[in-house]
Amino acid sequence: MIIKPSHRIGLVKTYYFATKLAQIAAMQQMGKDVINLGIGSPDLSPPDDILQALKDGTKDAVANKYQSYKGIPALRQAFASWYQRWFAVDLDFSSEVLPLIGSKEGIMHISMSFLNEGDEVLVPNPGYPAYRMASKLAGATVRNFDLTAANHWKPDLQALAKQDLSKVKIMWVNYPNMPTGQHADAALFEELVAFGKAHEILICHDNPYGFILNDNPISIMQVPGAKDVAIELNSLSKCFNMAGWRVGVMVGKSAYIDAVMKFKSNMDSGMYKPIQLAAVKALSLEQEWFDHLNAIYEKRREKAWQLMDLLGCACDKESAGLFVWGSVPEHVMNVEHWIEDILQESLVFITPGFIFGSNGDRYIRIALCSSVEILDSAIQRVSSYLQTKKSTVLL
Repeated sequence: MIIKPSHRIGLVKTYYFATKLAQIAAMQQMGKDVINLGIGSPDLSPPDDILQALKDGTKDAVANKYQSYKGIPALRQAFASWYQRWFAVDLDFSSEVLPLIGSKEGIMHISMSFLNEGDEVLVPNPGYPAYRMASKLAGATVRNFDLTAANHWKPDLQALAKQDLSKVKIMWVNYPNMPTGQHADAALFEELVAFGKAHEILICHDNPYGFILNDNPISIMQVPGAKDVAIELNSLSKCFNMAGWRVGVMVGKSAYIDAVMKFKSNMDSGMYKPIQLAAVKALSLEQEWFDHLNAIYEKRREKAWQLMDLLGCACDKESAGLFVWGSVPEHVMNVEHWIEDILQESLVFITPGFIFGSNGDRYIRIALCSSVEILDSAIQRVSSYLQTKKSTVLL
C-alpha cells in the first residue's frame, strides 16, 4: 500500500536541476566525463580568513547548541553594516534584518507568510523557477509577466497597470537578472516601488548577483519609501563562494520581518553558529575581494562567449552575474533536443532556457562556475561535435 502525497505536490515538478544532475551522475558512473556548465554553483573557495573564522567558531562554548531563529546579533549587525556600506541603506539590525538558511528558503517563507488561496503572484518569464513553485505550493495563482530582449529584460509596468491587479499580492523581481544578466538601475527600482504602492503589491526583490561582474551594485531598498512595499533577499552563495554554507538574508520593514519569522520559527531551529561567525567575517571583506573574484570571472566569461559564438548563439556582452545568456540560431528547431544531443555526443551540459519560462525557449545559459581549462575542454568537445554534425544541427 502506498499513501498518496498531498494534492499540492501534484502542482509542482521536481526541480529541473535535481533531475538533470541525477542524469549526469549516472553518466559519470558509466565512465563518461561530463562537463557540467549548467548549474550556478561556485567552484572557487571562500577566502582563507572565512575558513579560519569557521574553524575558530567550532571552539565556541555554545557552538553546537540551538541558535536564535533570528540569527546571532553579530550577524544581523554585520548585514546591516554591509547594507549601509555598499548601498547607503539604513537598517535596524534588531528588527529589519532576518538571516536565512540560504535565500532560497526565503522565497518559500515569504510565499507561505503572505499568500492565501485565491491570491495571485506576478512571476517573471523568464525567471528563477523557485518563484513559481513556491507560489503554487502556497496555494496562490501564478500570473506571468513578460521579460523580453526588446524591452531589455525589464517588466512593462505600464502594460501591467492596465490589467486587473486586484488579486495580486506579490511581485517577484530579480536584478542583476537571472538568467538574462540584465542590469538594474535606480529608475527601474523607483518605478517598481511606485507600482507596488499604487496597486498594494509587495515587491520582492531577489538580489544574489549584485557584485558579480557588475560595476554598480544597487538595492531596491535605496529608493525612498521602499520599505513600505518592498523586501529584498540577498545571499553569500555567489559573491563569497559560500553556496553550500546556506547563508542568506531578508531585509525590510519590521512588520514584514515579523510575519516571516512566525513561519520560519516553525520550520528550522537556527543556523550553525560557526557558519554565522564566518558569515560575519565575509561581510567585512573589502573591494579587493570582489576585484579578485571578478578578474577570474572575466576570463571565464570570455571563454563562455567563445563557446556561444561556436554554437552560433548571440549574447549580450554587457550583462552581469554568474551566467552568459544566448539566443540560439534559427536553424535549431528544438532547443531541448539540441542540448540533449550536445550532452550525449560531446559530454557537455548547457542549460536550456525553457526551464525559466516560455520566453526562454530560444535561449541557452552557460554558468561561469568552471575553470578556464575546463571551459577550453568544453569548447574543444563542442567543436568536434559540430564538425561531426557538419556544423548544422536540425532537430
